[in-house]
Amino acid sequence: MQDRPHDVMIAGGGFVGRTLALALAKLAPQGFRVALVDAEPPHNGIADARASALSAATKKLLSVLGLWNQLAAEAQPILAIEITDSPLNAGLRPHLLGFDNEMTEGEPGAYMIENSDLRRALATAVDEHPAIEIYAPESLSVFNSDAFRVVARLAGGDRIEAPLLVAADGKRSRLRERAGIKCVGWSYPQLGIVTTVAHSKPHEGRAVQHFLPAGPFAILPLKGNRSSIVWTEGKECGAAIMEKDEAGFLAELSTRFGHRFGEISLAGPRQSFPLDFQVARSFVADRLVLVGDAAHVVHPLAGQGLNIGMRDVAALAETIVEATRLGLDIGAPIQLERYQRWRRFDSAFSATIMDGLNRLFANDSAPLRALRDLGLGLVDRAPVFKRFLVREAAGATGNVPRLLRGESL
Repeated sequence: MQDRPHDVMIAGGGFVGRTLALALAKLAPQGFRVALVDAEPPHNGIADARASALSAATKKLLSVLGLWNQLAAEAQPILAIEITDSPLNAGLRPHLLGFDNEMTEGEPGAYMIENSDLRRALATAVDEHPAIEIYAPESLSVFNSDAFRVVARLAGGDRIEAPLLVAADGKRSRLRERAGIKCVGWSYPQLGIVTTVAHSKPHEGRAVQHFLPAGPFAILPLKGNRSSIVWTEGKECGAAIMEKDEAGFLAELSTRFGHRFGEISLAGPRQSFPLDFQVARSFVADRLVLVGDAAHVVHPLAGQGLNIGMRDVAALAETIVEATRLGLDIGAPIQLERYQRWRRFDSAFSATIMDGLNRLFANDSAPLRALRDLGLGLVDRAPVFKRFLVREAAGATGNVPRLLRGESL
């Protein structure tokens, strides 16, 4: 058994947890030590069918941390977005709303990166940083706090202490439950399906969002003539589609994909997952702070889940680094409340918008479709509003943390 003091403990080694660990190790004053507790074994090699849409703000954060140079060659800029709203069997899917020039003013508003590439770059950077001590595979579920620190016991017997514990352990966070923090949330009657396809025609950086009666069907460009599919389907229908053989699955996929990019074939594994809405009633407790999915879970229709988590990283890193430089207690209520004020309303607002859009479009009502299409058409003719929407999705509006502006701390 070991008893080791650190400056911060992070429970959860996903994208958000590892990015926060790296940000603190690189940007906090010299001597700052991070304990990262990860339930997964190092370099587990699990196949991942997913890709992520990184906003321009997230790209700036990764640039400050020295990661973007490793990712740039594999990142596909999203140069245009097209949105349609039609029945599944529609022979024609008319263009209703598009973002073209608005996406490329200055720089693209978003980039697609395969999760395996992002995971590899983060793992290497975290493993190589001497200020980060990794405990993996390991779990942290028992912790107690006093006036000065949190003391946590790991399943393997090690004891870790630090002024602050960060819960980055996902939507079923055991640390959040242990702290007694309740959530507002529900499960959708939908299933998310992800895979990668190859197609015969180039996508030219164009993303397509088909709003179909069962839910949104997104075609997101990857490097080469490939696209990532993020497909929302009713639970029963989605489960039946996942059980089909490759030919049957591809037939269902082709019905929704259309002929825009020519012939398609599967170019990666397929995965499915339940869809939930969840926002924690508080993002902080006694010397505990929530980040990422432990704090909020949003519908994937706009691909903003990871970006919202990266906003948590940027805000919490700035709060911790500034307090450390002033010699303040980073786990004190005043510091945690600053983070909560910065992130809770923004997170809840984003989650609510995603939920509302899903409810608005995931139905087959002809009168409602007519109203939706009228609204989308009006937005398409409002360039100022379209530019605002792109800036919002790129993370360039509101009280933006310095890391998301591309500034070091």
